[in-house]
Amino acid sequence: MVYSYILKKFYNYHSPLKHEQYNAYQNEETGLFQYYTVHINTDFIEATAKGPLPELNFGKLHAHIAQNTSSQYLADILPLDLFQFRGISVSTIQDVTAEKAIDNITKIRLNRTAETDDVVYKNVIQSLKTLVCSSKIEFDLFPFVRVNNKMVYGFGRGGTGILYKTWGDQSLSPESFQRQADHYAANPNSFFSPDVAKESIREYSFLQTFVNDGVRSLALIPVFHNSVLVGVLAMHTWAPDTFDEKTFAKLEPAIPAIAQLMQIYIDEFNLEIEKIIKDKFTSIQPAVQWKFNEIAWDYLYRRKKDASITETAPIRFANVYPLYGAVDIRNSTIERNLAIQADLEHQLTQLLRLFTEAQAVQRSSLLDGMVFTCKTWLQKVAGEQLTTTEEGDITYYLQAESVEYLQHLSRQEPKLKERIESYIKTIAEVTDSNKHALDQSMTLLNNTINNYLESEQEQLQKGYPCYFEKFRTDGMEYDIYIGQSIAPELPFSHFHLKSIRLWQLTSMAAIARITRSMLPSMPKPLRTTQLIFLHNNTIDISFRTDERKFDVEAAYNIRYEMIKKRIDKVHILDTEERLTQPDKIALIYFNDKDVEDYLPYIHYLQEEKVLDTEIEELKLEDLQGLTGLKALRVTVLPQ
Repeated sequence: MVYSYILKKFYNYHSPLKHEQYNAYQNEETGLFQYYTVHINTDFIEATAKGPLPELNFGKLHAHIAQNTSSQYLADILPLDLFQFRGISVSTIQDVTAEKAIDNITKIRLNRTAETDDVVYKNVIQSLKTLVCSSKIEFDLFPFVRVNNKMVYGFGRGGTGILYKTWGDQSLSPESFQRQADHYAANPNSFFSPDVAKESIREYSFLQTFVNDGVRSLALIPVFHNSVLVGVLAMHTWAPDTFDEKTFAKLEPAIPAIAQLMQIYIDEFNLEIEKIIKDKFTSIQPAVQWKFNEIAWDYLYRRKKDASITETAPIRFANVYPLYGAVDIRNSTIERNLAIQADLEHQLTQLLRLFTEAQAVQRSSLLDGMVFTCKTWLQKVAGEQLTTTEEGDITYYLQAESVEYLQHLSRQEPKLKERIESYIKTIAEVTDSNKHALDQSMTLLNNTINNYLESEQEQLQKGYPCYFEKFRTDGMEYDIYIGQSIAPELPFSHFHLKSIRLWQLTSMAAIARITRSMLPSMPKPLRTTQLIFLHNNTIDISFRTDERKFDVEAAYNIRYEMIKKRIDKVHILDTEERLTQPDKIALIYFNDKDVEDYLPYIHYLQEEKVLDTEIEELKLEDLQGLTGLKALRVTVLPQ
């Protein structure tokens, strides 16, 4: 402080060092620290230099100030015996215990570490006791945490734990707690009583626990953060000690810091819930997020009480209506095999041509053997569909065996070197060109279909929340589940189901039109087929944590899943014609009742010139374990 005065007067340098000093001492009566600032006014002091003063390197001075070594540095180059001081100083001492206590709470809030909540709350409560200047007053903090906007138990037992004992799981069921918490949140008033034993238990039933535990004076303060109730702060004494309203009022400056601390606890609680969901489940759709939140909280709650618990409760949705649709790329397997065979045939033809040229330069039995092998594979590729093993053998022959031989031949016959290098480079550039074109077209189709379904989901969810899951195969499949259990708080009716069934038809027609319009832009033109399976009964689904997806339950429900897997390539009865065809929508069902909801929508889309007027009513071949399948088939008109 003295050097700050010297630097200002003689060097016109305003030091960043603080002039005020904090002093603390422990009150022997309360055992608590009290804090004071000491400010020394130097306006009535005159200082003179006894002789010439040295020049200062202010760069070094700044560095020492930053390292908190400036006093020693100045003492070495600017000793105080160079100066003479005369006059008086005025010292002002101020009690800043309240400000220091609040500052300590703020630091605890900002400097959250790996310490346990018990340590954090202990430091906060010690600061609150310092604020009210009493070690006999106890404090409890009870944050309000929410799951799906509903109050649930938190685990912050800050202080004596009496608030948790009153409102925690020892006294209240989750439903009772939620009712009481909602009631309090609707009218969150402060409460104060200098002696709770004298209050009417009939009027304030929650006081019974406090009375039983020996509480004398009690204050309950609702705590808000950004106008949202985040918890309750309790201030109390054990009998016979008491406090009055004046002591109660001393807490007011600390409430904002307490509110921020509670909000941090709530944020950490929410992050822990999210972590459990991501760890135990997967990326969850908004329509069913609420269920995962509840199960995650239940798991967290049980695990806090028993660390040995590792399993979550099952996630089930009962009595939901399933809707299944599939957009398949027509003959994708055949097209892929043809593309692979075309690429192999091209490469083998090029290789045979090179071997023939080489025979004109060099005659050897080894070269003749390579020619024979190349011709054999070429005949195999041109004549029939290859097995996976044969395809692998030919690929190895082209990419390894023949290339190694050509490199050997290039070293023996310099005349062939340039031609061989050109072949190897060309083959590397055009390898899988047909397959690459096919893959590009399939990717283009799948991305377009996926983007369309993604864009439709938001509008679909507005009608009624539903679970919508897509699967990419050679095309795109989807499962939709809708029903009361998906959104318990929203009344579900058959009209919601009708709406989503209409969407099924219109979306399939839209996809058929979109994919047909893409034909000119595809490297390899591909067509799509559209299939819907009609199922008029509800099923139960549950989340499988091992596969991280929903699956059907029970034997009858599993039959639904089996049907889905077997109908994609079904034929019309007594024919070789596949049911699914380009530019058509096929609707497969068992009972005539299953199709009742769809017929009016088909007629509506016919009137709208989306579907052709003809409706094909078809019987389908029996499949393994499935008999009596029927289908409707309608043609999608060009746009």
